Amino acid sequence: MLLTLTTTFYPATDLGYLLHKNPARLQSVEVAGGQAHVFYPEATAERCTAALLLDLDPVGLVRGRGGASGEGFALEQYVNDRPYVASSFLSAALSKAFGTAMNGTCKDRPNLPAQALPLEVKVAVVSAPGPDWPRRLFEPLGYEVDIETTPLDPTVPEWGDSRYYTLHLRHEGLRLQDVLTHLYVLLPVLDNDKHYYIGENEAEKLLHRGGDWLPQHPERGFITRRYLRYLAGIVNPTLLRLMEGDEVEEAPLEAVAAEETNKDVTPAADPSAAVESAEPKLSLHDQRLQQVAHEIYQLGPTRVLDLGCGEGKLLRLLLRQHKIEFIRGMDVSHQALSRAAQRLHLDEMPPRQRARIELVQGSLLYKDDRLSGFDAAALVEVIEHLDENRLAALEAVVFGQARPAHVFVTTPNADYNQLFNKLNAGDFRHDDHRFEWTRAEFATWAAGVAERHGYRVRVVAMGEEVENMGPPSQMAVFGPLS
Repeated sequence: MLLTLTTTFYPATDLGYLLHKNPARLQSVEVAGGQAHVFYPEATAERCTAALLLDLDPVGLVRGRGGASGEGFALEQYVNDRPYVASSFLSAALSKAFGTAMNGTCKDRPNLPAQALPLEVKVAVVSAPGPDWPRRLFEPLGYEVDIETTPLDPTVPEWGDSRYYTLHLRHEGLRLQDVLTHLYVLLPVLDNDKHYYIGENEAEKLLHRGGDWLPQHPERGFITRRYLRYLAGIVNPTLLRLMEGDEVEEAPLEAVAAEETNKDVTPAADPSAAVESAEPKLSLHDQRLQQVAHEIYQLGPTRVLDLGCGEGKLLRLLLRQHKIEFIRGMDVSHQALSRAAQRLHLDEMPPRQRARIELVQGSLLYKDDRLSGFDAAALVEVIEHLDENRLAALEAVVFGQARPAHVFVTTPNADYNQLFNKLNAGDFRHDDHRFEWTRAEFATWAAGVAERHGYRVRVVAMGEEVENMGPPSQMAVFGPLS
């Protein structure tokens, strides 16, 4: 992937001082997954262009600590767009190669960083939700934006354009520090696929790099949510800090509360919960998985259970967390476990990675010694598939016998169901659900389990809350008393 910065400010070669990179020679730095090279295709007093070429090794991405998208075992990670598009890899390379310039420091010309320069930026290639989004992100910052589209196949024009674009930005007068900061934040927002795990430190980075301009940006909510990967527990506090007391825009409700169901269930129209159709959203199911994975990440456990693991979506997220040494996924369905093995590409994993995960068939209603000795256990959308009179057996197995230090239980919130215009009163979101609890019913059950088995518990929202109805889903987080 290639990014170029051009100025015609006289003498234009001052760009070398600002970037702390000599125009007379090639300079390279090691970055995650490869190398970043800085060179100058042109360097005269009238016009100077600095180029940042990011050379990512697809095999290195897989074998590195994180791997592309953190999935160092999937075949798709060897054949993907990561080496070719501007993404979080390029953002990290900007910070590594031009960190001093981004901080507004120039030892040799201390007054130069404050100088507004005419600047042109070319980024080839960006991945974006649509051709309008680069304009919506960069034009409010004063850039003139031109977009080059890329056809899916030039020989088949009826297929139309791909989601990849070449981005041209021009500004008549802006500090180089600001341009680098805008690129650092907004390129991964466009791409929406960070190569590392998102934690609290990402919010601090966003506040540090975006604090001067993001609060006034009309797309600040979109930027914040995508930069922080829709983690509500981080997004909303970050927006509060950005706005410093101004009215905070809530993260939008899902247009479709996807429950991995065959029902065509959509929320009723509500002008107060309008969704921008141009913004692709994570499904509610994926939001739940991300939130559970984030809670587990914050604990830093070494041994984790995924109970009712299904086709392995949470397992994929857990495998990205390198502190976890061993993960056991259990499901009653042999077919689901077979699909999980295929989705996770277990037969293609390197031996060391393969040793971190085991899939086993079993029921949560019967004592099983394989469930003992774990730091954390997740039951994501599991309990509502059991008859309520069987929950006591599950409770005895998970909380009474296995006794992981922390347990995460998620389930739909029945109070929210009235927003689904194709659900009649008393209907469930999925044909296989045996019950769906209100917030009060779930809180009562969770408190009883905690009291009976010596845990403390907190109940947290999953998804955006609606007044008097709560969130789409809810999670009980059980932990030790001390």
